[in-house]
Amino acid sequence: MRNLSILLLVFSLPLAGEKKVISPSEFGAGSPNYSPAILADGTLYISGQIGQDLKSKEVPADFDAEVKTVLSNIGIVLKAAGMTYDDVVSVQVYLTDMELFARMNTVYQTFFKAPRPSRTTVGVTKLALPEAHIEVTVTARK
Repeated sequence: MRNLSILLLVFSLPLAGEKKVISPSEFGAGSPNYSPAILADGTLYISGQIGQDLKSKEVPADFDAEVKTVLSNIGIVLKAAGMTYDDVVSVQVYLTDMELFARMNTVYQTFFKAPRPSRTTVGVTKLALPEAHIEVTVTARK
């Protein structure tokens, strides 16, 4: 009887390292090189997103609009995983010009309410898409 109880317990637990790709339909076919996000053991890891419009593939000329676009795209991924901005625990921001930090922060605060997630902001020389000025990665947990 004890062995049966142990077997039932083992088979009722989620598999360690179980991973699920989160790929919202709004993202289209996406890239064969990476997944928009991976949900592993209740934690969502969102790949670096840029402020590129999902339909036109254009990066807005206005930086504030670019920040809104990147954070809105992240919201689409969060929603596809059954999460919201409130579930975000960590954010990494990459800026091609640290002079844009204050402007980024102003828009950022409209998406993430207090208590805000932990955050790292790093200045970089360029991003994979030359027109992009910002890239953001996010970790979230329900």
